[in-house]
Amino acid sequence: MKSLFEQSHIGSMRLKNRFVRSATWENMTTEDGHMTDKLYAIYDELAKGEVGLIITGYANIVEEEQPNPGMMGIYDDSFINEYIKLTELVHASDARIVMQLAYGGTKTTHNVGERVIFAPSDVPERGTKTLGKAMTKEEIDYIVDAFAKAAWRAKEAGFDGVEIHGAHTYLINQFLSPYYNRREDEYGGSLENRMRFLLEIFAKMRQVVGDDFPIMVKLTASEFFEGGLTFSETRAICRTLEAAGVDAIELSGNIHGKADTLVGEEFDEHKIQQEGYFLDYGRVVSEEINVPVITVGGLSDIETLEAIAASTKIEYFAIARPLLAEPQLVQRWKEGDRSPAICERCSKCRTRRGNFCVVHNKRRAQ
Repeated sequence: MKSLFEQSHIGSMRLKNRFVRSATWENMTTEDGHMTDKLYAIYDELAKGEVGLIITGYANIVEEEQPNPGMMGIYDDSFINEYIKLTELVHASDARIVMQLAYGGTKTTHNVGERVIFAPSDVPERGTKTLGKAMTKEEIDYIVDAFAKAAWRAKEAGFDGVEIHGAHTYLINQFLSPYYNRREDEYGGSLENRMRFLLEIFAKMRQVVGDDFPIMVKLTASEFFEGGLTFSETRAICRTLEAAGVDAIELSGNIHGKADTLVGEEFDEHKIQQEGYFLDYGRVVSEEINVPVITVGGLSDIETLEAIAASTKIEYFAIARPLLAEPQLVQRWKEGDRSPAICERCSKCRTRRGNFCVVHNKRRAQ
């Protein structure tokens, strides 16, 4: 039986427990994505709070593409030294840290009209209504190369791995989606073709960072709308990624911010759960592949987490909002206070001054 507080490995990365801080856009960097004292303090607090693996907020891989203000950057070598300071800070508490790499694309309303935003096809994003530029083959190669260079910089800076963000309607997710990807070349049409962009990114990264540097992928379990990416397709993507050599898969969904209202509803023959929104999807995938699966969304009760660990093959449990309210949550559980997280799932944590809990952790605004 798996224990939440036992050591384990994702590829070559040793973890002291099975708790993951899922990537959260902090909105606390400088205007051009560089670190600040406030952001260093956030990660130091998480590491000291006994989080086993910290996944950073998503970092933009090219300077001209910034889907949100205040997000971390990794688009040139000037970031390496300040991230060395970050990784050393985290490692001092025996925690591990993975950098999430992303191209946001049309899932944005930030500076729209002032920059070129790439997309697989001329299809507006359903939520933002932002329309991007359908990419040429040369532009696809440019972004593939940018992902690989970003992964190399992360390795140079001492990160323990990287996570490719292929979920939440960002660019890679749109290439995977039959709704957003209407291309008629080798990157569109069949699922095999729609996977090509992600697989090229992974292959180029692996070539650059080597076989021993963990590369994880975050995927959408389902797009939860008619004509979008289905769970059966995501299962096939997971199997293909396993064969390619990915080290772990984090399964999320495109309904963050709305999941609370959809609890109990069924999509692709599986229900959104109250405790662990995408748990059913993670359970199925964990039975079909032999690389670690990370479930994320709506996790707040340690007794439920223990039951999931005992009854499924899911290896890791990612938490986001509860750690904004209680950065020491994992430490509290470890020390014997097993009461659920105090997070109320109110989603008021995104503010203009940063991503922090305005109910229980107001001091982050100071």
